[in-house]
Amino acid sequence: MNNYDFHHLDHVKEQNTSKKTLWITLLLTLFFTIVEIVGGLVSNSLALLSDSAHMISDVLALGLSMAAIYMATRKPNRKYTFGFLRFEIIASFLNGLALAVIAVGIFAEGIKRIIQPQAVDMPLMLTIASVGLAVNVVLTIVLSRSTKKEDNLNVKSALWHFVGDLLSSVGIIVSAILIHFTGLLILDPLISMVVGGIIFLGGFKIIRESYLVLMETVPEQFDLDAIRAEINGLDIVADVHELHLWAVTTEHYSLTAHVFVKKEVEPFCAISAINDLLKNKYGIEHSTLQIEHPILHDHGDYGRAFMLKQA
Repeated sequence: MNNYDFHHLDHVKEQNTSKKTLWITLLLTLFFTIVEIVGGLVSNSLALLSDSAHMISDVLALGLSMAAIYMATRKPNRKYTFGFLRFEIIASFLNGLALAVIAVGIFAEGIKRIIQPQAVDMPLMLTIASVGLAVNVVLTIVLSRSTKKEDNLNVKSALWHFVGDLLSSVGIIVSAILIHFTGLLILDPLISMVVGGIIFLGGFKIIRESYLVLMETVPEQFDLDAIRAEINGLDIVADVHELHLWAVTTEHYSLTAHVFVKKEVEPFCAISAINDLLKNKYGIEHSTLQIEHPILHDHGDYGRAFMLKQA
């Protein structure tokens, strides 16, 4: 045994599919970001510049996501007893926040362009946007397939980045065509603002998901009352309380509970039965159960009410 506390679960997360996907996405995004920045400056298109700003955030977000994946493979130690799994959620929160900030920036710049319209190089804008559309379609498909194989909030946040990019590319193409036929330069910032709104919604969704994990709320796929009823329904269990269930990161769940067992029941048998229920029915493999008795462990009015009910 090593010098650290023994863990029956490693508290690490191997994500080979997500890792490969993010590397491919990062390299393609970095290349096209450079192309779009140059194109946006030369054409003077807010739509292109706003999309390039979003692409820069994509590069930073993907880099952060890659760091989170590598951090998640590190073993627990004396200080980080749950390992580094939670870094994935912190990275996702920052990615979602970046999406929201960029969306606000696009909206603010759009208002300025509406007040003071600026000329745009339509052919260059349309060419770069078309290339961007092709790149974003490919990346969105790659990331979408990855989320079906591995549940990773970082990949989901990256997917939202590229859904925003995809919509932005479509918006740029549409605005370029409409400006060409109508001459209304205001369409460039208007469409950018619409795309910014969609990006903001995606960022808000990621912020909300990561916030719920950071606040250690009960994961949405679990019904805590149903789990409590299932445990109470076991013949060996008299009462379950102090029940907590939370996600350390996506697909890594922990549960703790205090349990009163019936007098004739061996505590180890009760722990084994409850663990089997949690693992086989709910997929919860990391549980900590404390077997108690109200005579030995003071529970105040709750314990006294339980004793009266058992009498």
